[in-house]
Amino acid sequence: MANVNEIRLPGVGVRYEFVTSSGARVAVIHHRSGLRELVTYEEDDPDTSREILRLDPEDGRTLVELLGGSHVAQELAKLRQSVEGLAIDWLPVPAGTPYAGRSIGDTQARTRTGASIVAVLRGEEAVPAPGPEFELREDDTLVVVGTTRGVEELAVILRSG
Repeated sequence: MANVNEIRLPGVGVRYEFVTSSGARVAVIHHRSGLRELVTYEEDDPDTSREILRLDPEDGRTLVELLGGSHVAQELAKLRQSVEGLAIDWLPVPAGTPYAGRSIGDTQARTRTGASIVAVLRGEEAVPAPGPEFELREDDTLVVVGTTRGVEELAVILRSG
């Protein structure tokens, strides 16, 4: 697999770039708005784009599907198959949840469901291994690991308390 460089673009988003096995430089720019741009660069000038293809979110999903899916998703699928009973899911912290502004510990997620919150995604930021004191906000996304039933139970808890 090619080495992918991640470059933060303040006020824009993130650019992910790599060099193909044939030597072409390719990038995908993830705009904060959801827009994606697929960019190829001139071979003799790595700062000059040759072509920019703008993709809305649906176009991006279609392209990923055509290319065979995300490498991360494929690896997670393999992991799920190799560890029987393991479920990994991304749960939104919904608007109106009683846990907005409260700590992870207040959810008693692990005690009540056996599921563990292993990361919190907040906007462009990822917080790995948050402690029980970490404060949840509406629109956070929780990366959760546990049994399928435990993950489902945690989703219900987040919605209704």
